[in-house]
Amino acid sequence: MSIPDETPIKTEERLAREFSAARARLIRIAYAVLGTQAEAEDVVSDCWFRLVKADAQCPIDDVGAWTAVAVARRALDALRAAQVRRETYVGPWLPEPTLRDADLTHDDPADRVTLDETVSFALLVVMETLSPAQRTAWVLHDLFAMPFDDVAAVVGRTPAAVRQLAARARKHVAAGIPRVDVDRSSHLAVVDAFNNAMTSGDIDALLAILDPSVVLTSDGGGQVTAARHPVAGADKVARFIVGLGRKLVQELEVRIMSINGAPGIVMLRSGQLNAVVSLSVVESTISRVDIIVSPTKLGHLHVDK
Repeated sequence: MSIPDETPIKTEERLAREFSAARARLIRIAYAVLGTQAEAEDVVSDCWFRLVKADAQCPIDDVGAWTAVAVARRALDALRAAQVRRETYVGPWLPEPTLRDADLTHDDPADRVTLDETVSFALLVVMETLSPAQRTAWVLHDLFAMPFDDVAAVVGRTPAAVRQLAARARKHVAAGIPRVDVDRSSHLAVVDAFNNAMTSGDIDALLAILDPSVVLTSDGGGQVTAARHPVAGADKVARFIVGLGRKLVQELEVRIMSINGAPGIVMLRSGQLNAVVSLSVVESTISRVDIIVSPTKLGHLHVDK
C-alpha cells in the first residue's frame, strides 16, 4: 500500500518487505506453471525489478496481487518458450522435483500445511499434457484461487474464454490423476517395499506392488544414460528396476525423502545427488515411476550428508 510523502528509500524498503512476504507464494505459482524450480526463482527475481519500476511510475497499492499477476504472466511467456525448446529435448522431459527432509512416519499438522501447498509430482506430469494457456488458467484459478478477471489479464483472453480453458484443463487433470487419496503412511509403506525389492533384486516383490499398467519414465536430458522411451507394463518395469538396482546398489546410497510432498527415493554418489525417483501410488500399487537423473534438474537440489 502506497504512503503519501514517502521518501524513495522508504518506498523501496516497504516494497521489499511486502515482496518478501509474497515471495514464497510467487515461487509456488511460477513453479506450478513452469514445472522447473530454477526458472521459477528466476521469474520471481525478475518480478522484483519490474515491481520497483512500475511503482515508480504509478504507486502499487496491493503488492501481493500485482506481483501474482506479473509473475504468472512472465511464467506463461517462459513456458511458451520452453515448450519450443522441449521439442528437441533428448528423451522424455520430466519436471524438476522439490525435495524436503521431513519426518515421513507420521502426519504433523505443521508438515501438512507445507504439503498442501506443494504441487505433487504426478500432477506436474499430467499438466505437461496441457497447452500453456490451459495450464496457466487452471493453475491460477483452481490452485491459487485467482479470479477469472485476473487470469484473463495474464493469459490475454476474455474471462469467459479463460473459464473455458480452466474447465477443459480440469477435466483433463481429473482423468489423469487418481481420485483415491493415499495417506502418507500407506504411501511410505509402498515406497519402502519398492526400495527393498529394488536393492535385493526381488522381481516377485516388485510385481506385487506394481500396477499391471504401470509406466516408468526416466529423464537424463541427453547428459547421462537414461531410457529414451517410457517403459510400460509391470513385468518390463520390474525387470528394468532390478537391472538398475544391480548396477547401482554397490555404488549409491539410497534414501527415502519427501519429493513434492510425498515419500520417494533419492540416490547419492559420494554425498552428491545422482537420481530422484518419484512413485505415484494408487491404493497399494504403483501406477507411475518417474526417474530424474538429468544433472541440470538435480543441480539446484540439496541433500544433507
